[in-house]
Amino acid sequence: MLRPERMSKVSVTGAKSVMDEVIETMHEMHLVDITDYDGSWEGLEPGTPLEGSDDTSSRLVTVRALENILDLDEGDDEGDIEDGPVALEAPNERLETVRTAVNDLDDRRDDLRGRLRDIDEQLDRMELFADLGIDLDLLWGYDSLDVLVGEGDAETIEAALEDDDTVEAFEVFAGSGTLAAFASVAGDASLDDALVGVPFTAHEVPEASGDPEANVAELTEEREQVEDELEAVESELEDLKAEHGAFLLALEEALSIDAQKYEAPLRFATTERSFVVEGWVPTDEYDAFAAELDDAVDQRLEIDEIERAKYTSGGHVHREEHHDDHDDAAAAESATATDGGRAIAANEADENGTEQRRTATDGGTSEGIVTVQDDPPVIQQNPGILGPFELLVEAVNRPKYSEFDPTVAMFLTFPLFFGFMIGDVGYGLLYMAMGLFVSRKFDSEGLRDFGKIVAWLGLFTVAFGFLYGEIFGLHFLEWFDIHPLLEKGIADKTWAITWLIVAVIAGWIHLNVGYLFNFVEEFQLHGAKTAIVEVGSWLIMLNGLWVFIFSDFLSNSKPTFLVGSGAYLNDGPLGFGFTGFPEIAGIIGIAAFVLGIVILLTGPWYEAVEFLVPLAHTLSYTRLTAVLLAKAGMALAVNLLYWGAYEDSEGGFHFMHTYDPGTDEIHGEVIFDGLSNMGGAVEAGPLQLGLEGALLGIPVLILGHIVVLAIGGTAAIQAIRLEYFEFFEKFYEGGGKNYQPFGYDRTYTTDN
Repeated sequence: MLRPERMSKVSVTGAKSVMDEVIETMHEMHLVDITDYDGSWEGLEPGTPLEGSDDTSSRLVTVRALENILDLDEGDDEGDIEDGPVALEAPNERLETVRTAVNDLDDRRDDLRGRLRDIDEQLDRMELFADLGIDLDLLWGYDSLDVLVGEGDAETIEAALEDDDTVEAFEVFAGSGTLAAFASVAGDASLDDALVGVPFTAHEVPEASGDPEANVAELTEEREQVEDELEAVESELEDLKAEHGAFLLALEEALSIDAQKYEAPLRFATTERSFVVEGWVPTDEYDAFAAELDDAVDQRLEIDEIERAKYTSGGHVHREEHHDDHDDAAAAESATATDGGRAIAANEADENGTEQRRTATDGGTSEGIVTVQDDPPVIQQNPGILGPFELLVEAVNRPKYSEFDPTVAMFLTFPLFFGFMIGDVGYGLLYMAMGLFVSRKFDSEGLRDFGKIVAWLGLFTVAFGFLYGEIFGLHFLEWFDIHPLLEKGIADKTWAITWLIVAVIAGWIHLNVGYLFNFVEEFQLHGAKTAIVEVGSWLIMLNGLWVFIFSDFLSNSKPTFLVGSGAYLNDGPLGFGFTGFPEIAGIIGIAAFVLGIVILLTGPWYEAVEFLVPLAHTLSYTRLTAVLLAKAGMALAVNLLYWGAYEDSEGGFHFMHTYDPGTDEIHGEVIFDGLSNMGGAVEAGPLQLGLEGALLGIPVLILGHIVVLAIGGTAAIQAIRLEYFEFFEKFYEGGGKNYQPFGYDRTYTTDN
């Protein structure tokens, strides 16, 4: 769980005569993550695509273009997709038929959409002229009159024309939003000149005739006809999608698979007669991989496990440095090796054209040659119950091969933190219901994992809810005369302070785990000295500081609730009997803190300016208690508003549904009557309610708890912040390589 699956780098060398079979077999196995050859070795060049690559790529582009036109994707269950794999009979002929039909309809749809745009533009203009109520042929074609139609203030325009000496006569006709100005202008002047500086937006007058309103009606009718035609075309396209959607998706899958195979040689290192392909496979699968591939080509390959990746960035085994470039090319060209005396070699043709096996004669075991150095891909090894929490880890980044996978730590602490903060049976059940709904409703793996995480958060919330004895903020265990094991601290500050101490201790432990992870990683990668200086120093500082804080040394300067006989961990609500570490432990602790700083100064000394990180980051965990109290306070406020509350003679707080003001059994002071106690009194079992107020207040109660439920979700933000910023920062970088084996997960086709 803490480490990814062990990976081995394999090398497959053979003659080009068997390359097609090798590609086909590797693709079917879907096991090897191919390392792309970068052309860095003299004598070895990247291969060229197999014959048929261009035609396949061209058809694949066509299919994807048709899918785009039909708005078809893998989420569509059209046609015969639901009936299982699709038979691709005569695919070329059918593709051409579908392409012709879809393209014709798409062209018609484009034309109709263009016509609609033109009609809309004409309607916009024509509606302006219809507003005037003047025939169109009266707005253009004059020799002695200038005409302007547009939008502006009629009175302002009339005033401007009146004051202009070049305007001999004019008339302005105004509609509700449009006006037309007719004017006789002297000489070479124009109506435009007369309106310079006047707010006016002119519109071009179409050279048409007739009533504009009639034109609007004609255009509207034409638009409806075009829309009907467009709807018919869209319907035909939907019919084609339903009829051929499964075929197109299946054909795209088949062509994508062919394209992968045809283009695979581009990732190989090749010579004139041979090839070398390298990649990563899970170590446990290597023997099966080698055996199946060897059998597929009748043992005419050299297959080597050239590197078995250790969980360090520099500790790979079977790694060879580059030899002479010409020697390496020759080794690849000969494609020869032995395995325990058994010859494994590529074939070459003799002078008669017959393939002959070229073998090694030393009877020894040859190691493969690494042509490209790359990091192994990461396959996280988490059982199903932990799998959804990989989503939270990958939100930062996939772990490196050399890093610890923090998924298990996330699983153990994130729901725990959340449940502690919310701690309510009612809210927890709602979170569980929402999480299960999302995990079952959606097809997206990410959403399903998210739903499962929310369900886990709800489960822990329910568990803590029973410990706190709360359901929607009400202390339900008290209804059965049962005192809860824990309290949140709203009514008792000793519980609140105790939870602050517990949160600090949780942070202390959590940070220790993070530093220990980092210590092990540094020890494996760089040795004991680096691990002690760069990580051990922080471990010493963290533990030394907090041992000092929780010790009797200088106890007079520390809060009484922390150490001494009055310490809350001694005789407080939890009562562990802890009064503090001995004074000598405190002295050693503060000395260790200083020692840690000194050790850090011998290495990355600039980090010493952050010497208070062990204090600050641990105190950051007190946000757990802050959210606990805040959420409890919000739920209390909602319930107080609805139920009301009173304080008994002993100072205890009670909601009004447990109190009958008409009896003499309990004497206390009513704090707030509550909505549920307003109106005519009615008994509902053990509850004493006011009927009208109880009914009218229900929406308020429900809405209030919905708000608390939503805001309570911010507890997840606080919990995940502690994971990402305080915990991950100590050991985790991420940036691992994703495992992408050569092959294809079929959905719509079969191997046949």
